[in-house]
Amino acid sequence: MDKKALIPAVVQDYDTGEVLMLAYMDQESLKKSLEEGYTWFWSRSRKRLWKKGESSGNTQKIREIRYDCDNDSILVRVEQEGHACHTGNRSCFYRKLENPEADIDFKKDMDSSQEGQYIIDELYEVIKERIKEKKDGSYTYLLHKKGLDEILKKIGEEAIEVLLAAKHQEKKDIIYEAGDLLYHLLVLLAEKDIEPARLFEELRSRRK
Repeated sequence: MDKKALIPAVVQDYDTGEVLMLAYMDQESLKKSLEEGYTWFWSRSRKRLWKKGESSGNTQKIREIRYDCDNDSILVRVEQEGHACHTGNRSCFYRKLENPEADIDFKKDMDSSQEGQYIIDELYEVIKERIKEKKDGSYTYLLHKKGLDEILKKIGEEAIEVLLAAKHQEKKDIIYEAGDLLYHLLVLLAEKDIEPARLFEELRSRRK
């Protein structure tokens, strides 16, 4: 965990009592949450504050905040707009534990092992923001304006670049071209309103 002082924040549906998610807050994110009336958290992987639903629209309006008997964790009771989980499920706790050894990875370093997923999630959110804000000078927004056919064309071009790099160039060149291809794939996912988590779920289903 980051050296920043953090406390776990359990988020609960105000009306139903359903537990929606677990995140972490520092003093600043808690202060912003109280001031704005919507949840803010501290991302341990991205090392920054983030507002729940800032890009997806799945916001959490705070009804009340409680703290525990040891003063080191909080319960945030909210009105959830849309789903709370990045997988598209309403709650992050949508799976029933059946096999602890297979279902839970006790050795996992959450800050490092999931860093790649968070980077992809963050880039996807930036892409969505550029499109939503119609940001002038943004290559992403320009690509969006040109439409689906242009996005597909770019994916085809970048795929060829990856093939050529793999055939004739060094690893650093392959990595660079693969990054370009992945970026354009994320633009396509954003265009089709498909969150990366759906892709991660598909990949996990193939792990046998």
